[in-house]
Amino acid sequence: MTMLDDRTTAETTWPTAYPQGYAVVDVETTGLARDDRIVSAAVYRLDAQGNVEDHWYSLVNPQRDPGPVWIHGLTSDVLAGAPLFKDIAEEFAGRLADRVLVAHNAIFDWQMIAREYARAETTAPVRQRLCTIALSKELNLPLPNHKLESLAAHFGVVQQRAHHALDDARVLAEAFRPSLHAAAQGGVRLPLLECRPLTEWSDSAAAPRVGHQASYRGGGSWRPSRRRPACPHPNPGRFEDGKPLKQGMRVAFSGDTSVERELLEDRAIEAGLHVATSVSRLTSLLVTNDPASATSKTVKAKSFGTPVVDEAAFTQLLRDVAPAGE
Repeated sequence: MTMLDDRTTAETTWPTAYPQGYAVVDVETTGLARDDRIVSAAVYRLDAQGNVEDHWYSLVNPQRDPGPVWIHGLTSDVLAGAPLFKDIAEEFAGRLADRVLVAHNAIFDWQMIAREYARAETTAPVRQRLCTIALSKELNLPLPNHKLESLAAHFGVVQQRAHHALDDARVLAEAFRPSLHAAAQGGVRLPLLECRPLTEWSDSAAAPRVGHQASYRGGGSWRPSRRRPACPHPNPGRFEDGKPLKQGMRVAFSGDTSVERELLEDRAIEAGLHVATSVSRLTSLLVTNDPASATSKTVKAKSFGTPVVDEAAFTQLLRDVAPAGE
């Protein structure tokens, strides 16, 4: 594991407001939509100063197709004999209890976990989460992008099996410890966010739409009890093709999306973008899978000359959002 030298650790005055323990989590899933399922989960439990206490890993039978096997490598045959989520829910909860959930793009991991617990008719014992993307921004780390591999490389952590939940969790745990110490040394307030469990869940499936994979259609309804925060960054202007999105850009969505709309919006907000409910001259970008449609948003976008991209392109752009002011 990447280690700080004894002198640096000894000189650190540990903030009393910092959490007393962390659960570094990674989940691999069948996709990104609200009816997608977890296929593997890993947790590294850390003490207050980021030292590893233990780790845990389990495959999970999603009771459906495994989704992007080319990413996580878990086939239907491999998962057939794995436990169902309800069978590991209690043990998983024990690993999370009384700790801050730490993940890379934590909103995604938390929502996948929360939905699995909602299906199991219980709630995960998690009250706060910490996104290592947000922490790296607070620390102003000189990263080329916000990928886990870039954060790992910055701290000299070697990735052995990318997109394997246990190895991704290990890598993140090793990169989180020096990040945590850097925050403590600099008196940085940790970017902790509240985790609110789902207040409603239904397994009723939506009717499939032509041209959409079953793995990515919205099936089931969920409603988190929360209010989205205001975007803290000024609007840098319109998106330009060939350049990255910038924090503060106003993004609007129109029409059906294969990924759950609220998840897309949450990911945009987590990246520092402003999600707009309408299109105006100030809108930086419109995301739609049907630019030829005559919705009010697409009509206004055309009249204002607002750039338009589809969902797939937007998802790629979300991976490398430039910090505000760059």
